[in-house]
Amino acid sequence: MTIGLLFSVFGAAFLSATLLMGVSEAALVFAAAQPDARLFQLFLAATAGNVLGAAVNFALGRSLLRFEDRRWFPVSPANRRKAEALFDRYGRPVLLFSWLPVIGDPLTLAAGLMRMPFAVFLVYVTIGKAARYAVLLWLWGAFVG
Repeated sequence: MTIGLLFSVFGAAFLSATLLMGVSEAALVFAAAQPDARLFQLFLAATAGNVLGAAVNFALGRSLLRFEDRRWFPVSPANRRKAEALFDRYGRPVLLFSWLPVIGDPLTLAAGLMRMPFAVFLVYVTIGKAARYAVLLWLWGAFVG
């Protein structure tokens, strides 16, 4: 397996969790379909990229809220308010669902806004995002194997 393929999966996963819409699942399945694919390496690349992207959102929440009205900002005010309401209701474990489309990015941003300790953030987000990619690769293996 080439390093370029790993970087592609990492990049797609990173972009999926940040400013741009990404297609990390499609990139991961495409890479897994390659004859020389190493699933564990792909799993690590996708998880690392997606967690790093979530950390960018956390940092935006921590320090760049003043740019919320800008077009490039990854989360709308309405989605941010929804995420904050989820935090108020369910607490920190809600970050296990940071992989979900639409609501995941606002959750990671809200964690930064609420000044959550970064280590706690990292544990919850990593577990949630790793579980998503593990299940996806498990399903891929069951489908093709």
